[in-house]
Amino acid sequence: MTQRNNNLLFVGTNDIAGILRGKSFPVGEWDKRSQRGVGWTPTNVQITCFDSISDSPFGSFGDLALVPDPQTRITIDQDQKLDFAMGDIRTLEGAPWEFCTRSLARRAIEEFHALTGATVLSSFEHEFQLKGQVPRPGDAFGFKGFRDGQAWAEAYLAALSAAGCAPDTFMKEYGPGQYEITMKPAQGITSADNAAILRMLTHDVLTRFGKCPSFAPILDPDSVGNGLHVHFSFLDDVGEPLTWEEGEETGMSTLTRHFIGGVLKYLDQILAILAPSEISYLRLTPHRWSAAYNNLGFRDREASVRICPVTSSDPESIARQYNFEVRAADNAASPYLTLAALVFAGAQGVRDAIEPPAPAQEDLSLLSPEALAAKGFRRLPDSLGKALEALRSSEAARGWFGDGFVDLYIAHKQGELAQLEGLDWPAKCARYAEVY
Repeated sequence: MTQRNNNLLFVGTNDIAGILRGKSFPVGEWDKRSQRGVGWTPTNVQITCFDSISDSPFGSFGDLALVPDPQTRITIDQDQKLDFAMGDIRTLEGAPWEFCTRSLARRAIEEFHALTGATVLSSFEHEFQLKGQVPRPGDAFGFKGFRDGQAWAEAYLAALSAAGCAPDTFMKEYGPGQYEITMKPAQGITSADNAAILRMLTHDVLTRFGKCPSFAPILDPDSVGNGLHVHFSFLDDVGEPLTWEEGEETGMSTLTRHFIGGVLKYLDQILAILAPSEISYLRLTPHRWSAAYNNLGFRDREASVRICPVTSSDPESIARQYNFEVRAADNAASPYLTLAALVFAGAQGVRDAIEPPAPAQEDLSLLSPEALAAKGFRRLPDSLGKALEALRSSEAARGWFGDGFVDLYIAHKQGELAQLEGLDWPAKCARYAEVY
């Protein structure tokens, strides 16, 4: 009689709330489960980050399958072995479910390639804070904070490497107990897979060192925010770079210009997806080095889209390094929805040949709405409620995601907001800090 392997493998989906949820099964079932998946319930999509259930069109009806993707399977030997795979939510007939965040991101990337012939190369840059840390005065970007975290950081980067996430840099950030981790770029949906796995491993590894990390957009209304920057560049089908153009003042190729033009045109309409918590909008204010306007910046860290610097004078090297980052997102969002929304908007910009406004060279907070409009800029929504209304009325977003998804997403977030009624801002921050 063959002995059954009852070690457990967890298959996960990063949902609308940006939370990793899923099921486990014995590793010995892998061959079957990698084909058929495990059972999943449609109304699970409406579980908020606070574990309440928002209004659901599905009720108690329906069945789905959460199917692990073999290409994402990772095994990490640590104190307790981790066997894990990201999954896709599918119908029982095997079709992608229209509300699966990973399937939406894949569709956006595939449609962009069909339109342009270009492959998306992207990377997520994360900031997080350790809760309960006593601030060290004089330690912004400091050596002391690095040494404080070196033991857990090296174990953390080892786990990321074992998971195939290719960590790039790690540093003590500006805020109290705040750190930044960057990853090397990856093609297609892999960057979002890496981001979801990174968040999982941050909690998994640091908890074993007695640390309590949080990716919440802001832990204290009077302190710093934790951002998410998504870097983009483009490759053709043989791997040649398509992002930079020699002789153009800011280096943007036509493809890059139009992609950025689309992102900036539709940024207010997708902001509820990129910055999806009520406290996200405490961070998205002027002078927080985040994003408050739909502006392009040339190496400007207050811009929603920033052209990043390169460290070479050689054209071939410049073309390989050249990239831009979107700075209006945070880690309360699913990385798959973040990627999908940005690629959908960028593709629309390419489709319609949308030109971005010239890079801002001044403090936009000092300009009137009329002066902003004359330069092609506008203030982004300053609350989740306003951002949801912009999403609700967006014909473009409804065209990309489908009416069903947009309406479901708005209902989900309204249910989340209902859980915060009556709380002041510090209490709201504390609620999100517990979750993310």
